[in-house]
Amino acid sequence: MKSKWVLHYSPSWASSLFSLLKTRIYQNPISETSALVLNHVDVTLLLSFCGKNRHFQLGSSLHASILKNPEFFEPENRNVLVIWNSLLSMYLKCGQERDAVKVFDEMPVIDTVSWNTMISGFLRNGECEIGFGYFKKMRESGFYRFDKATLTCIIAGFNGVECYYLNKMMHGLVVLNGFERETEVGNALITSYCKCGCFGSARWVFDEMFERNVITWTAMISGLAQNGFYVESLKVFAEMRSGVVEPNALTFLGSLMACSGLQAIRAGRQIHGLVWKLGVQSDLRIESSLMDMYSKCGSVEDAWRVFQSTEELDEVSLTVILVGFAQNGFETEAIQIFVKMMKAGIEIDPDMVSAVLGVFGVDTSLGLGKQLHSLIVKKNFGYNSFVTNGLINMYSKCGELEDSAKVFTRMPQRNSISWNSMIAAFARHGDGSKALQLYEKMQMEGVQPTDITFLSLLHACSHVGLIERGMEFLNSMKEEHGMSPRPEHYACIVDMLGRAGLLTEAKNFIKELPENPGVLVWQALLGACSIHGNSDISKYAADQLFMAAPQSPAPYVLLANIYSSEGRWKDRAKTIKGMKEMGVAKETGISWIEIEKKVQSFVVGDKIHPQAEIIYRVLAELLRLMKDEGYVPDERFLLYYLDQDEKR
Repeated sequence: MKSKWVLHYSPSWASSLFSLLKTRIYQNPISETSALVLNHVDVTLLLSFCGKNRHFQLGSSLHASILKNPEFFEPENRNVLVIWNSLLSMYLKCGQERDAVKVFDEMPVIDTVSWNTMISGFLRNGECEIGFGYFKKMRESGFYRFDKATLTCIIAGFNGVECYYLNKMMHGLVVLNGFERETEVGNALITSYCKCGCFGSARWVFDEMFERNVITWTAMISGLAQNGFYVESLKVFAEMRSGVVEPNALTFLGSLMACSGLQAIRAGRQIHGLVWKLGVQSDLRIESSLMDMYSKCGSVEDAWRVFQSTEELDEVSLTVILVGFAQNGFETEAIQIFVKMMKAGIEIDPDMVSAVLGVFGVDTSLGLGKQLHSLIVKKNFGYNSFVTNGLINMYSKCGELEDSAKVFTRMPQRNSISWNSMIAAFARHGDGSKALQLYEKMQMEGVQPTDITFLSLLHACSHVGLIERGMEFLNSMKEEHGMSPRPEHYACIVDMLGRAGLLTEAKNFIKELPENPGVLVWQALLGACSIHGNSDISKYAADQLFMAAPQSPAPYVLLANIYSSEGRWKDRAKTIKGMKEMGVAKETGISWIEIEKKVQSFVVGDKIHPQAEIIYRVLAELLRLMKDEGYVPDERFLLYYLDQDEKR
């Protein structure tokens, strides 16, 4: 018998809901409501809609109507089972596990799909123990045999290194029960092994598969790329291209991620060409990935071209282009784009605000930063830790340490980045004692430090002159927390020793390093020599820096300054001449000041500034007044321009 039932609904209900249903509507001339006659297919669609959109109240109303209809308790009717399974799925997707369990226990008939629904639902909601409990009950019942869908949904629930042995156990179950030839099961195993970090096992499953579809290739390519195996990911992509399976949008996303990680712009452009050839270039995800790839490869122009060609923009693509400009030194342009977005009425989200806050530095308008803070308060973005962490950094870099501390204090929840940002803020402003006090408080609250935490602490120790404490932090980082110091950490130690005048100790520390010191370490030693005027060690550090970074102006400028301080003008002239012969240009120094919410920038000998004439007139008057008071300029650290060198 074909089951039908009646549902009364209000005309104000969303029309999109009922466009799903193929039904007949009967108007009641007396009632203002309409009667909608539904069959089992319609009910299933409605329950699916409720689960997908988490409409728990509507779903429970449907459940009540089902209970009132005796036809839905006839075990011999196959349609009955479909509806009850849909009801189970709805409750689990709405997060109502207790209701799902009650429905399952009271169902007139169950099948393998019912068990699969319960298992996958609990695993999806993070209730792994209960999910596996139902799998165990299913096997112990003896009436139901698990199928490939059961295995797939269980394996798909594994996420993280801690699931490695569970993954191996399920893999064994797959082989023992003859499911290793099933492509869907193989795809799930590859994905789960990649999530567990077991790439050897993932590759073994991939190589042993009898048939590979686009999902198989995509799982392998994306899994490798997401875990930093970029070269291997691109090799698998090239292997796929030599076969018969065509990549889809998700495959391209994985390969573009690999190009971004390697900064392989040539391979990225080739993939861009393939995207156009296959006609998927208008996919928003592809466009965002292309912008991200070009930005990380340093080609902001190409990223901007993709952005301009985009027919439809979403929050992700707007955030990607903002971050791209910011990370490539186009801070002003990033802020301008953000301002244009706001004026155009584009909906601003926390990710965009976080991206813009990241571009603020000492040369950025504090007034604009405060306007952003007002926007954050207005839109209630204070709950977002990325935004509040960005505010801490913004105020700190703009010189407002007190405002940074206020933001930190008022945060409802703090993560390790929040603590790192505040410790770095104190260190940046030379308040090392407060940085160390905050670290102690961080430990008391049970927050685990990161390598960034120790970088800020070493920076703080360097400014305060706490050499022993700094060395303790370096040892603690390695021995207690199992972290490997980076060149930045070693550079901080060298800077700390150098500021204290312990140049020989700094040199010996570098010699004992277990790895190549790198540019930052030698630059720190040379900078310390420029403070204390040790030309012997400075020459040694400069020679090392010449080899490590031959195109860097830093060793030439610092060494020339040291020779100037010692009055060794011939050596200084020789250094400048070598710089000129190597074609290395000295970076122009910039000074700035914010006046009436506008940042005014200046360079040495600036003639372009619109008020240059007035500025020079005021400076000349100030210099005259200073000389009248007996001021004599100290020219020891003065680095003259090349043309002045030639005149000397």
